[in-house]
Amino acid sequence: MCGVVGILNTEKEAGYDLYEGLLTLQHRGQDAAGIATFDGILHLKKGIGLVQSIFQRRNLERLRGRSGIGQTRYPTIGRGSPEDAQPFYVNYPFGIAMVHNGNVSNFFSLKQELEKVHRRKLNSTSDVESILNVFADELVHQDIDTFTSENLFDAVKGVFDRVRGAYSVITMMGDGSLLAFRDPYGIRPLVMGRKDKSVIFSSETVTFDFLGFHSEGDVEPGEAVHVRADGKVTRKKIAESEHRPCIFEWVYFARPDSVLDGIGVLEARRRLGAFLAKKCLEAGIKPDVVSAVPDTARPAAIAVSEETGWRLSEGLIRNRYIQRTFIMPTQTERRSSVRQKFNPVRSELEGRRVLLVDDTIVRGNTALELIKLVRQAGPREVYYATYGSPLRFPCVYGIDMATREEFIAKDHSVKEIERLIGADRLIYQDYEDMVKAVAGDRKMNFCTACFSGDYPTPVSDEDLDTIAAERNSARPSKKT
Repeated sequence: MCGVVGILNTEKEAGYDLYEGLLTLQHRGQDAAGIATFDGILHLKKGIGLVQSIFQRRNLERLRGRSGIGQTRYPTIGRGSPEDAQPFYVNYPFGIAMVHNGNVSNFFSLKQELEKVHRRKLNSTSDVESILNVFADELVHQDIDTFTSENLFDAVKGVFDRVRGAYSVITMMGDGSLLAFRDPYGIRPLVMGRKDKSVIFSSETVTFDFLGFHSEGDVEPGEAVHVRADGKVTRKKIAESEHRPCIFEWVYFARPDSVLDGIGVLEARRRLGAFLAKKCLEAGIKPDVVSAVPDTARPAAIAVSEETGWRLSEGLIRNRYIQRTFIMPTQTERRSSVRQKFNPVRSELEGRRVLLVDDTIVRGNTALELIKLVRQAGPREVYYATYGSPLRFPCVYGIDMATREEFIAKDHSVKEIERLIGADRLIYQDYEDMVKAVAGDRKMNFCTACFSGDYPTPVSDEDLDTIAAERNSARPSKKT
């Protein structure tokens, strides 16, 4: 999972806006970040770490030009090395820089094709480089001296024909124009905004709020949008498929103050909490206090409290300077970070029956460590409830759940998981209720592959094995 932003300003330079835009998307990736801008020549700065640690004032002053793109990276394919940081750039044809959010599920076969058939050598293990080279290859085959919007759209059609998986892409061309496109299933989010004649693309609408743009809605699945240097916008629907946005965006990844595909994230999490409250009541538990695992689960915990009348408690305090544990590269880092990130409040928990509300349980590490922490505060009982249903299947679309053996719910019953994580009771949201809660009053058919095993695109066992092998080799300490 990554965060991407692209800006074409008609009145001022884009570098500082891109920097501030990436700050609003830091939650989507903490491994690396980068910005490319254009003022007749390409200016590029990228590196490993958080946005604020990579970009200083002197860096931003060198990022000249009114158009640019940027990304915060969370690796799903690739080794997290400096070579894998985005944006990526090719100088032929026309000069093309690119960022993307998602995951190319046929990356390894595509890389082999590009290198052996088209003589295009990829220098990284980042899948955006494969999309970039396919796009460049499609433009080369058109044999043109200059390009129009239609030329770019034809190249995007070639990408759709050759690249499988989830990808929301922002491209900066060598004339300073921007091209954004979203895979035919629209699995990963991509939204568009305006401020006068200036245009912005981002993974989430929160970027628009911060920079003073107003939303013009989503880039549609299978759609491409070309923004010329003068701000003129040309849009085209290139591929038709069933819209299957990733439900995990609303369950966990997106900021609560964003709106994706017309669904507010905060409202979705409140509805998830309301459905979970019914499940908790049916289970017959009678907690004295309800406490969120901050921060993602807070809206759901509030809804549980409101629906049941159980007292809401700030039983866990979060250290906001520690990264999100789910997107840390190794399990050892995740376990260590839980204890650094959370601290129980004894006065709220001691002698009480405590209900902890969380988003999901993946490997069980976070739940186990959290319950150990909470028990140090002397509660009478600890119940654990998740507003996401059990995760059981690998994600090949950009979330770090790439190996089948990682899921605690894959081969264990609820009672077994209770014992493994040390909970007195474990309550999962029902799958059907989770889908209803996120959709609200909209008719949506989400990608729920990690919950249901229903993949929108063709995914073979060989694909899953190849991706898992790459992830395991990239992260040798993963199973510790």
